[in-house]
Amino acid sequence: MIEPTADQLFDFARLGETAALLEAVDAGTDPDLADQQGSTLLMLAAYHGHAELVAGLAERGADVNRLSGRGQSPLAGAVFKQHDAVISALLAAGADAEAGNPSARATAEMFGRPLPEA
Repeated sequence: MIEPTADQLFDFARLGETAALLEAVDAGTDPDLADQQGSTLLMLAAYHGHAELVAGLAERGADVNRLSGRGQSPLAGAVFKQHDAVISALLAAGADAEAGNPSARATAEMFGRPLPEA
């Protein structure tokens, strides 16, 4: 297998290319790889609504509470985008609803939505 570039890995996360990205992580890619803005693979997958990929990355050690360069959590991004399956996957993996600024809980309150349970 040809090793994907960092840009390709970030594209896999955005596009939900679960098999390709998890294969790369299993082959040694850091599950917490971040782009220049501090967005990790997990954060990009969460923001783009890919719950299965989020769960797979979390199972492989990705930090579900790592904040982006802007201080935002993957959970807050999923709440903002209203990706309930991703929210549930993150909460099941131990995501902190109070992490980041604004936190996932504060983001949910801004939109008048309850924070779904894991």
